[in-house]
Amino acid sequence: MLQAGRYFSWFIVVYMAVVIIFYSIVMLFSVIQLRREYKLDRKRTYEDYLEDIYTKPVSIIVPAFNEEAGIIQSVRSLLSINYSTFEIVVVNDGSTDSTLEKMVDQYEMREIQKVIRKQVDSKPVKKVYQSARLPHLFLIDKENGGKADALNAGLNFSNYPYVCSLDGDSVLERDAFVKVMKPIIDSNEEVIASGGSIRIANGCKIKDGNIISIGLSDNPLVIMQVIEYLRAFLMGRIGLSRHNLLLIISGAFGVFSKYWVIEAGGYKTDTVGEDMELVVRIHRLIRDRGVKKSIVYVPDPVCWTEVPDSIKFLGRQRRRWHRGLFESLWAHRRLTFNYKYGSIGLISFPYFWIVEFFGPIVELLGYLYVLVSIFLGGIYLEFAILIFLLSCLYGSLFSALAILLEEWSLRKYPTIKDLAKLFLYSLTETIWYRPMTVFWRCQGIWQMVRRDRSWGEMKRKGVSQ
Repeated sequence: MLQAGRYFSWFIVVYMAVVIIFYSIVMLFSVIQLRREYKLDRKRTYEDYLEDIYTKPVSIIVPAFNEEAGIIQSVRSLLSINYSTFEIVVVNDGSTDSTLEKMVDQYEMREIQKVIRKQVDSKPVKKVYQSARLPHLFLIDKENGGKADALNAGLNFSNYPYVCSLDGDSVLERDAFVKVMKPIIDSNEEVIASGGSIRIANGCKIKDGNIISIGLSDNPLVIMQVIEYLRAFLMGRIGLSRHNLLLIISGAFGVFSKYWVIEAGGYKTDTVGEDMELVVRIHRLIRDRGVKKSIVYVPDPVCWTEVPDSIKFLGRQRRRWHRGLFESLWAHRRLTFNYKYGSIGLISFPYFWIVEFFGPIVELLGYLYVLVSIFLGGIYLEFAILIFLLSCLYGSLFSALAILLEEWSLRKYPTIKDLAKLFLYSLTETIWYRPMTVFWRCQGIWQMVRRDRSWGEMKRKGVSQ
């Protein structure tokens, strides 16, 4: 029994040490990349990229299901973006609230007759509207089919070679589009997808779809999500993007080459992780065809979005995310350790399996081990202390470093008070927030085992005045 306990202890310790080493390497790549970009770009304007000769026209697709609380403000934000040629396609996915009516009334939408070329499958479209005042604003009313199906309907309708998926509760900074399109323009279309940063709007002052001032919510759950997002985007995606290892472009804000999305078959409707699954499918497609294309993450263009502020809805979100992760990994499992797919098969997929998917299970076992060791004492207690210290390094310390990286590079949070609050909260992550998210993610695995495919209702309060 003692020997088995020792082996189990070493397994957890070695696992956590490997994860910490990996995160440290990714963090180093992120630091190097951020400083390299901002030494060049902070003094450089984007005015040249706003001229028609350089820009690529973009169709902005906004899937909306029961988004009455924020859809008007989100569209206002899009209408004010600093970009030369774009269209906005709001897709009402069978909403049961007043999303459709609010859009029709606010923007004087008039029904039009338009032939929609069906390039990918989607539920039937009932009506198409166009704004009488804003000819580049469209509204599609369709039968309910889920977010992925709504995006597919928007793809079929879109007129431009690049498409952007944007959540119905999101607010963009004015220069976000020119910044997220810059890698595509600079690479002569070698970059076929580009994702921007997602930041949390709860606590910010937003009026008429524009960010007036950036602030922090007083809700501890929201503050911890701010820290979590900073770590995921600034320390994770930058490092992975540097070597074309990125498997996720957030569905809240990402631009894709329409050609490659259509070639890949559009968004998959039988998964709750349609954003990751599409990126993986495109990676697989370009490697199968032997073409040199890249998918990148750009830290500067920022999209602000509302996040859950209660345990009930946050738990639903995290369970759904983890199920979506598994569905994407399982659907493309043959990429794992497959040299044919290069770094995606040999590095990205093993990382997402070992660290992201199985990680919560190992962490939960570690927490249980620490609790049991308090009563057993002896060598168990020594290992428990070591596991706890590694957990603090894995969680709280990396979160604190992400906050320092934010202040060192982007500086979105203007006050010392906000940064101090973020830093202090980050030091408590291992004690309360991370165990909760680990438990929710393990619940997601259990839902998957039980074949529970429920989405879970997510209520929006609206963050804009």
